[in-house]
Amino acid sequence: MEEQNRYYNRELSWLLFNTRILEEARDRQNLLFERLKFLSITASNLDEFFMVRVASLKDMIHGGYKGTDIAGMTAKEQFDAVQEKTHAMVDQQYSTYKRSLLKDLKNEGLYLISDFSELTDEEIELLDKYFDENVYPVLTPMAFDSSRPFPLILNKSLNIAALLRRKDGDKEGIVKPAEKAGKKKKVSDELDFAMVQVPRVLKRVVELPPRRKDNGNELRVAVLLEDLIEHNIDRLFSNYDVVTTAAFRIMRDADFDLDEDEVDDLLEEISKQLKKRRRGDVIRLEVSDRADRRLIKVLKKELWIDEEDIYYIDGPLDLTFLMSVYSLPGFDRLKDRSYKPRQVPELMNDDDIFTNIRKQDIFLHHPYESFDPVVDFVRTAAQDEDVLAIKQTLYRVSSTSPIIAALEAAASNGKQVSVLVELKARFDEENNIIWAKRLEKAGCHVIYGLRGLKTHSKITLVVRREDDGIRRYVHLGTGNYNDSTAKLYTDCGIMTADPRIGEDATAVFNMLSGYSEPDHWNELVVAPIWLRKWLIKRIERETEVARSGKPAAITAKMNSLCDKEVIDALYEASAAGVRIDLIVRGICCLRAGVPGLSENISVHSIVGRYLEHARIMRFENGGDPLYYMGSADWMPRNLDRRVEIVFPLLSEANKREAQHILDVQLSDNLKAHILMPDGSYEKADLRGKKKICAQQVFMEEAAEREDASKKEITKEGRRVFVPMEAEGL
Repeated sequence: MEEQNRYYNRELSWLLFNTRILEEARDRQNLLFERLKFLSITASNLDEFFMVRVASLKDMIHGGYKGTDIAGMTAKEQFDAVQEKTHAMVDQQYSTYKRSLLKDLKNEGLYLISDFSELTDEEIELLDKYFDENVYPVLTPMAFDSSRPFPLILNKSLNIAALLRRKDGDKEGIVKPAEKAGKKKKVSDELDFAMVQVPRVLKRVVELPPRRKDNGNELRVAVLLEDLIEHNIDRLFSNYDVVTTAAFRIMRDADFDLDEDEVDDLLEEISKQLKKRRRGDVIRLEVSDRADRRLIKVLKKELWIDEEDIYYIDGPLDLTFLMSVYSLPGFDRLKDRSYKPRQVPELMNDDDIFTNIRKQDIFLHHPYESFDPVVDFVRTAAQDEDVLAIKQTLYRVSSTSPIIAALEAAASNGKQVSVLVELKARFDEENNIIWAKRLEKAGCHVIYGLRGLKTHSKITLVVRREDDGIRRYVHLGTGNYNDSTAKLYTDCGIMTADPRIGEDATAVFNMLSGYSEPDHWNELVVAPIWLRKWLIKRIERETEVARSGKPAAITAKMNSLCDKEVIDALYEASAAGVRIDLIVRGICCLRAGVPGLSENISVHSIVGRYLEHARIMRFENGGDPLYYMGSADWMPRNLDRRVEIVFPLLSEANKREAQHILDVQLSDNLKAHILMPDGSYEKADLRGKKKICAQQVFMEEAAEREDASKKEITKEGRRVFVPMEAEGL
């Protein structure tokens, strides 16, 4: 095939991923409030996409960059295609919201009202009282004239703009000293511009007392905060008549580049960059589609934005408010049943966690199984008198992290605690700066990462003194040490006392904290130096095995696939007869099932109640399969510009666990989308087939394993399964 037709553009592939989430919002097979959640996620995703990826494209265009991506598209071509696709996506978002979800919500007992004419006099009176007592004191109206520059609009903030006309007979109005000098900035000869920010500290969904329907049922009624403010906006400008109003919202360029060679203090420099982010270039303007053109003219001029960057919205701006609707009490019947992560069977005994890890490598599968063992691993180490040192990498942690608290306790207990806190984790920079300072204050040795690289690996090392000498315990995972997202993201990990992995773990931390580069690795594969070569070699090995007539196959699960060298190696393996099954959640620049190029490659993408985040690899290896997991996707940034760790599964039990996960996900025909040769995605044909939802299967299996473990008794120090009929013992 021609070079540009061998690959799919990264940005357009990401938009297809967001479209798959949007399809879940449109799917009436999903419960109504779950559909609200999916639609909210599409809006949140799109915000971040614009702040980072679209901003980067605009930077390349403004910088005159003429290069092309692997699909042969220039930055301008990518930008134009992204704008076209995104405008269509936004139209579909609001069509879904207005034509489907709003009606279904009303039918189920929740009426979201935007037109105040649909409210009763009593309801308006209650809202006006709420405005007077709770909203008005918080608002800060901002005028724009010669004495007051155009206000700084916060990124992603919701605002209401207004055009004002001074009331007849009001000779003085607002004092404007510059008027006498003839320098007054006017929207027109008669109108002034002003605005007010919708406060983030107040609930956006304002609920009223329920109405009683004809059938006796209650109809809950709610309005949005911005509509309430707009309804009362004349209260903010008493000397003026409000001519017109419109809600608007902006996205700013949130990306920043650090020349780390010129930086003396990384923490201080990132703190400075975070302040600059607040004033980043505006790359997207969302505004009500009923906005007066005179308002649009002011916003375009003052925000330095082009018409192509304006999105005219037919509905409420920022659909992430639907998560607030989702959180309203009383609608559990319209949500998926809550699921509590289950206990890990290997840890359901009276032994401490170190004893259990010595028995066997322990496989963890979140959120189906609890993240508590990972927290307990660090917490127990912090209190254990025999633990000498704890070393850990932190990329993203929760706002109330028990991991951080355990590390602080360990330091106060005299342990040697070394923590790499990645300050460059996008959108978590400020949070990580706070944690880094707090850990340093507690006495931990804090490392801020390697120059020019992000440390994305997920590893914890505990060094313990035991009767037979020093032993190292290691946790390795595919996800962050974040107890909150561990309930929402699917990830895998292992706990092991294998001395080979323990030795490698020590080498990793020595490399991160100093200048030590190991001569060799026992089991771990580490980016950026070794991982790319290892991955290409493994794929090429399968290609050679296939050509020799032996069993050859690759099965891999990841978040994204867009590395050209890796894709080319997969194409060559496919041509040699290697069966390749990929489970790629998001971006996929590989074209699957194309005759003569990739007919032996399939790509599945699963979008469900949990965000698929685990990375698993299986290589057939001529009939002796090899299994690996890790923190890295198959992307240039992961292979070349990050510290990543891929680790093997050495025990047969853990290999079976990984194989089962891959098998079930490849069998999913409810939440899986299949990549077609033309780059589109389609759901599987269910006719005559048993319905399989991988995430549901894993939830049920985790519950079954926990229940079975509860029916075990201890006999002579061994765990013995008790049959169901003997349950009464």
